[in-house]
Amino acid sequence: MATIGFLGLGRMGAAMAGRLVESGHEVRVWNRSPEAAAALVEAGATLVDDPGDALAVGLSVSMLADDTAAESVLDRDAVGRACGIHVNMASISPAAADRLEALFQGAGCAYVSAPVLGRPAVAAAGRLNILAAGPDAAVEAVLPVLESLGAKVWRLGLRPRIANVVKVAVNYNIIHAIQALGESIAMTERQGVDPALFHDLLASTLFDGVVYRGYGAEIVEGAYDPPGFAMALGFKDLRLAEEVAAEQRVVLPTAPAMHRVYEIALADGELGGYDWGAAAEVMRRDLYPDPTEEQ
Repeated sequence: MATIGFLGLGRMGAAMAGRLVESGHEVRVWNRSPEAAAALVEAGATLVDDPGDALAVGLSVSMLADDTAAESVLDRDAVGRACGIHVNMASISPAAADRLEALFQGAGCAYVSAPVLGRPAVAAAGRLNILAAGPDAAVEAVLPVLESLGAKVWRLGLRPRIANVVKVAVNYNIIHAIQALGESIAMTERQGVDPALFHDLLASTLFDGVVYRGYGAEIVEGAYDPPGFAMALGFKDLRLAEEVAAEQRVVLPTAPAMHRVYEIALADGELGGYDWGAAAEVMRRDLYPDPTEEQ
């Protein structure tokens, strides 16, 4: 079993760290709000005082919300105490991954990007899909830890940023699936079709997949709270998709419409605090402006 420093104990990070403790690893945890570590400490983790303490153990993992959070915690002072390998499992931008890779390399450490597919319950069960990219030797060294967390580790090459590119592209697909569900449920619901029946039709025939089943049920039931993935984080990932596309001059014709949906949802006092699946409510509640009325 490994000794692991773990930074970031939001809902996903706490579930992942808990899984590592349960798997028998010695886990030293850090979080900006130490009280978030209480349950993990009770389960056997050790709370450390600052990020540098977690980075100094030889193998460290971070699960921080976004670029700003990751780069403020993984700063030059903290990374200067790091050794061995750092695995960043958050959904950050490829550009931030490049900066962090350079920072860790400058400290003599290896850097691996390994963002995940799955929600906190999936993480707690060790059933995540993990997108891993980085130096072969480093990825091989951390595979036992990643395999404690995931049903499958997808190897995506030597450049850490590519794992982040792929995660952004996956989440862009989820954004569109939620939008398609919202539009099609609104369309049929207003004609008197039971949303649960319509969703069952979709999921039992042509769209039998995790996203359509899971988010479709969430939308039908209005089960958006507590959020498994916050609306603001969904909007963050949409903006990352726009940035990634712009790097190679890929046109995303539907992105502006999705962007507007998230602006509307986040401006709504209720929807803004919900799971990103609640973006479908923008269509169900007729909040999206009719372009024919705007002209």
